[in-house]
Amino acid sequence: MRKQLPRREFIRYATTTATGLGLIAPFSNVFASRITDPLKRIGIIGLDTSHSVAFAKALNGPNPSPNYTGFTITAAYPRGSADIESSVKRLAGYTEDVKKLGIDIVDSVDELLNRCDFILLETNDGRPHLEQALQVIKAGKTLFIDKPIAGSLSDAIAIYEAAAKYKVPVFSSSSLRYMETVQDVIKGKIGKVLGADAFSPATLEKTHPDLFWYGIHGVEILFAVMGKGCKEVVRVSSANTDIVVGSWQDGRTGTFRGTRTGTHDYGGTAYGEKGNLVLGPFKGYDNLLDQIISFFRSGVPPVSAEETLEIYTFMEAADESKRNGGKAVQLVEVYKKAKR
Repeated sequence: MRKQLPRREFIRYATTTATGLGLIAPFSNVFASRITDPLKRIGIIGLDTSHSVAFAKALNGPNPSPNYTGFTITAAYPRGSADIESSVKRLAGYTEDVKKLGIDIVDSVDELLNRCDFILLETNDGRPHLEQALQVIKAGKTLFIDKPIAGSLSDAIAIYEAAAKYKVPVFSSSSLRYMETVQDVIKGKIGKVLGADAFSPATLEKTHPDLFWYGIHGVEILFAVMGKGCKEVVRVSSANTDIVVGSWQDGRTGTFRGTRTGTHDYGGTAYGEKGNLVLGPFKGYDNLLDQIISFFRSGVPPVSAEETLEIYTFMEAADESKRNGGKAVQLVEVYKKAKR
């Protein structure tokens, strides 16, 4: 049986042979450059979330989308949370899942950075994100950070300040921003958005601000259609439900409902000059991955640092409102406190 050459040796052999035989002249330079384009290597930090497995299957599976041509996940650092039960119990199984897709498991972030060009920071626990992100940013690697971007607003601000200092592109978003109906609103299907209601599960995790852990999904929907400019929030909270009402600077109102009972679902309604549109359903992670790969290609984040930080200020302000018995809280004051 003929021995199969490694990919790089095969490319070199094929290009040299074809050129020597005159099979690819006068296009030899173009052809050679295309087949020798370097592989765009992606590394994962954190294998304690289903997102890591979903992205790995989409990129490294047998039939990846043409949108992902040239990109593959080559290595992962599995570090997860040490004290969040849902993360701890997933880690071993998810690590085995990605190994089956040809992904090497490494022992440190430094080793991962030496082997990869782009990073997916997927650690389910937001608290170590600042430390991990700083390692990536200082290494100059383009970085996607999955939700929550950090374990506090202060850490989120520090991540973006470091990204600006080192001139490294950073992008963070919930996958819910990229539901088709949400994008229809952004593209103007209902004209100017006059207001919106959004909902998602909002299970709580004692180690994180209330809405950072899961409510972020519905809050991301709200900001995706409303845009920046929220000035004040009021939160009504009970054991089973959170309702956060945001007042925008231009007089519009947007609401988020976070649920902890009933159907585990995501959606909402956007109200526009040309009509109203129901938001949903959520169909999976492919649309977000499309955005991540486009971001890795261009280096241009599809969601600005300013909007992402306003989202997390909104959620931290909602916590402040809860602590104060539902009183109105100004986002600018919460942001200033966190930045200090």
